[in-house]
Amino acid sequence: MRFWVTAAAMASASPAAFAVDYLSADQAAQLIFPEADHWDGSTLALDAAQLQALDAAGAKGRSARWELRAARKAGALLGWVLLDSVVGKYELISYAVGLDREGAIRGVEILSYRESHGSEIRLPAWRKQFVGKNASAPLRVGSDIANISGATLSCSHVTDGIRRIVQAVDVARRGQPAWAR
Repeated sequence: MRFWVTAAAMASASPAAFAVDYLSADQAAQLIFPEADHWDGSTLALDAAQLQALDAAGAKGRSARWELRAARKAGALLGWVLLDSVVGKYELISYAVGLDREGAIRGVEILSYRESHGSEIRLPAWRKQFVGKNASAPLRVGSDIANISGATLSCSHVTDGIRRIVQAVDVARRGQPAWAR
């Protein structure tokens, strides 16, 4: 007996999609700052000198701009949530990093994960390692951030991205831009 594969059968047998959107930026911001009653949207934009300072801090800036949301309660600034994406192994991982007014990490949320392996970076225990760390922390996989077997590139690249955000906010806060007040 012969088995004939039709084009329709081949199309329906395409590999499963692994892309998953877990949270919107608004949902992540609310999880990181549940007490916030108001959000101001803005942009963190670094000039050339600030990008050089970011490089000197060991966090190579691949962009000079990040979407930023200031969390407020009764008008008082609580902190910020910044959005970013990094490449895992082949695909983008989108995430949000919340920082308090002093620049310490308050929380990390994975917004979208598109790789076939390594989604364990969404586990609360892995993300919790970042909480409380600031620009003076090394934020390096293998030293102060644990690796996850099977998610090495995702762990490394997200950690590098978080370090870049923490350092960028630290560099930008020195100039006290309007969004930092």
